[in-house]
Amino acid sequence: MRVHLLFFSITVAFLSIAFKDTIIASVEPLTRDFYNTNTTAFKGLPLIPPRAIYGASKPANMTIPRAIRKAFLAIEQSEGAGARVRRSIGTPQLRNFSPFLMLDHFTIKPGAGFPDHPHRGQETITYLLSGAVDHEDFAGNAGTIEAGDLQFMTAGKGIMHAEMPRQNPDGSANVGMQLWVDLPEKLKKCEPRYRDLRANEIPNIDIDDGKVHVKIISGQSHGVDSVKELAYTPVWILDIEIKPGGKIVQNLPEGWNAFAYTLSGSTSFGVGKDKTTIGQYHNVVFEQKGDEVNAEVAEDAKENGRFSKSCDFPRSRLRTTPKICDIEATPERRIVLGFLERTRTPRFLIYE
Repeated sequence: MRVHLLFFSITVAFLSIAFKDTIIASVEPLTRDFYNTNTTAFKGLPLIPPRAIYGASKPANMTIPRAIRKAFLAIEQSEGAGARVRRSIGTPQLRNFSPFLMLDHFTIKPGAGFPDHPHRGQETITYLLSGAVDHEDFAGNAGTIEAGDLQFMTAGKGIMHAEMPRQNPDGSANVGMQLWVDLPEKLKKCEPRYRDLRANEIPNIDIDDGKVHVKIISGQSHGVDSVKELAYTPVWILDIEIKPGGKIVQNLPEGWNAFAYTLSGSTSFGVGKDKTTIGQYHNVVFEQKGDEVNAEVAEDAKENGRFSKSCDFPRSRLRTTPKICDIEATPERRIVLGFLERTRTPRFLIYE
């Protein structure tokens, strides 16, 4: 028995020396993965989908318009400390919509806000439409976003923070949108981080003879890209305003989930017999099949139409309970929060 063990040990030692380069090359990536569990070395998923996966752009006569799967009114409810939100995703109307978990349109009046609360395993995207909101977390990070600004927060392994509104001189409410997006499994325990995008950094274009204005927060629209590394997940967000008689055809990556949230006014989605006019504060969920969304505002409309459009590819793991997760809970959820603004301009949000 001892002779066999001695022979085995000598054989292993010989093979280790002979194939040491191959062994090191195989073990090094595993070592890096182990020690980098809580780092942010991962650069994130591509914002513009690779052609190798989704294929090259199709000619206009080969595109497929997306049909509406469902549309429903977002009911206003209380949230935080005296704030009001219109929640659509994350309600019984729409739960399993990976990668999104929740969409809220928030209104924060003087004295209200979102005091200390935890996040983990997700990214939140806050888009402020009016007013200003101060942010501060338990790690000492602090900042302010104002109208038109966005904050991309990666909660990663866990963070406790607060979002409280500035008190506007005229006493008006602070209004915005927030999108919660699940992180890939390998990034669930990454270090928390922040990325700010100021209003003057967002590219914008006018199409349809100036009847349609598009802010490309992230993603691409009509030949204009906005591909800054703001989040680890490739969420597209577009803020689109349509004047009466205007229309837009917005391309989307195939297979990505998409929805629109109407901020004000009435906007028609779809083409032909599938065209449907949707009023204010509704969530419009699109079928996965297709690579473009059609939207327009009637010629005789009394208001402009404005909406924000977002998209992302679906993940397979998704919780059905859309709520802020406890720091010690298993964070396998995606949440999208959207916040709407009361304006004279019809607006809607599309998320994918």
